[in-house]
Amino acid sequence: MTRSMPRRVFATGLCATAVRAAEGDWLEFRGRGAVGVADGRRTAHSWNADTSAGPVTGVRWTAAVPGLGHSSPIVANNRVYICSAVRKAAGKAPLKIEVGGQPTAADDNDEQSWVVLCYDAATGKELWSRTSKSGIPRATRHEKATHANTTLASDGKHLVAFFGSEGLHCYDLDGKLLWSRDLGVVNISKYGIGWGYGSSPAIYQDRIVLLCDDPSNPFLAVFSLRDGKELWRVSRKGICERSWATPYVHAGANAVQIVANGWPWTVSYDLETGKERWRIGGGGDNPIPTPFSANGWIYVTNAHGGKAPVWAIRPDAKGDLTPPASGQPNPGLVFHAAGMGSYISTPVVYGNHIYLGNSNGVLRCLDAKTGEKKYEQRLSPDAQIYASVVAADGKIYVPSLDGVVYVVKAGPEFQLLSRNQMGEPCFATPAIWNGNILIRTTSSLVAIG
Repeated sequence: MTRSMPRRVFATGLCATAVRAAEGDWLEFRGRGAVGVADGRRTAHSWNADTSAGPVTGVRWTAAVPGLGHSSPIVANNRVYICSAVRKAAGKAPLKIEVGGQPTAADDNDEQSWVVLCYDAATGKELWSRTSKSGIPRATRHEKATHANTTLASDGKHLVAFFGSEGLHCYDLDGKLLWSRDLGVVNISKYGIGWGYGSSPAIYQDRIVLLCDDPSNPFLAVFSLRDGKELWRVSRKGICERSWATPYVHAGANAVQIVANGWPWTVSYDLETGKERWRIGGGGDNPIPTPFSANGWIYVTNAHGGKAPVWAIRPDAKGDLTPPASGQPNPGLVFHAAGMGSYISTPVVYGNHIYLGNSNGVLRCLDAKTGEKKYEQRLSPDAQIYASVVAADGKIYVPSLDGVVYVVKAGPEFQLLSRNQMGEPCFATPAIWNGNILIRTTSSLVAIG
C-alpha cells in the first residue's frame, strides 16, 4: 500500500454556488447513503410517458439528453445533473437492448465528448453543459454499456464526475471547473473485452472515494475534495479481479469504513488509513451492486458464476466473515442468504423487507432481518432489470429495459400496482426528489410528478 499521510482537508469557500444541501436532495447514486429510499412525500403510482401508448399523463416535463449514457440523475440545489458521452460521428451510438449479452465490445470507439449536464428540476430546462474531455476512448465498452456509465456525486457545493480512463473532474454547481485529475487507463476487462467502467464516485465530508478494479492494477483510492490531491491508495491485487460496484462509505460510532464489493473478496477498509477491517468471500464473479446500510447493518450482494449471496454484516465486524462449511460463523455476519442475490441491480431495504431485481425480470422479496424469501415474481416476459430498485411512499419502483417502470406495493406479498410506459429502455436508476420521480431513458430525462 502506498499513501500520503491521511489528513483532514476541510472544503470551505471553494465554490461560486456555496449552498448547504437541502434535506430532500438526491446527491449520489441511489441518493444519500446509497439507500435508494425517499419517504415523506406522496409519489405517483401510475403515469404514461409514451405518446405511442396513448395520452401522456402524470409527466411534469421531458428534456432531451444528447449522446448515450447510463449515468443516473442526481439532484442538488433544485437542479438535476447527469453525464453523457456524445460521439463525433453522425447517428446514434449502438446499444444492445435484447435479452442476454455476450463478452462483446461495442463498435463505438471513435471520438467522444464526455459531458456533464445541468437541468432545472422544476421545468427541465437545460441550464448548462460542460465538456470534461474529448478524444478517442482509452478503453472499450460493452455493447450494453456506454462510455458514461457512472453517476455524479455532490455534497451540495461540489459536483464530482469520474469517467474511469477519461479522468476525475470537479465542478461547482454552476459548472465552473475547479480541478481535474488523470488517473490513467482503468480498463475493466474480462475475456479480453473492456466492459466499460461503472463505479461511481462516493463523497464523504472532504473526501472522494474511487474504486478502480482494473484486473491488471486494481486499487481503492481516496482524494481531497478541495483540490483532487490523492490522500492514499491501496492495491487490491489478490483481493479483486474485477468489480463495477460503487464504494460505500459507512460512518459508524467509532470509525468510518469503505465497503468495496468484489470478487473473490468483498473488503471493508478504514477511511483514514486504508487498513483492512473485514473481508468476506464466496460471492458471484461479476460484482456490480453497491453495498448499503439499513437496520444498523451493512448489506452486500452480488451474483453470476453460480453464486448469488445476500450478506447482512455488522458494522463493527472484524476479520474473515466467509461462512464456513460447518461450525459457527463469524459473529460479524448477521445472515447469509445463498442464491438470493442480484446480478446488476442494487437492491433496496424498505420497511421490514429487501427487494432485489434481476436481469431476467424477476423481483425477489426477502425478510430484511433474516434473509427468508417471501416471494419471487417475474414482472413480465419482456422485463430486464438493470437499473437499481428504489422505494418511496409505500411503493417499490422497478425500471426495466422493456421501457416500463413497474410499481409494486411494499410488503411481503406481491402486488403489482401499475406498469408505466416510458417509450424507451431504462438503464439508469431513478432519483426521487420532493415527491417527483426523475427517470432517465436512453435519450430523455423525464420528471414524473
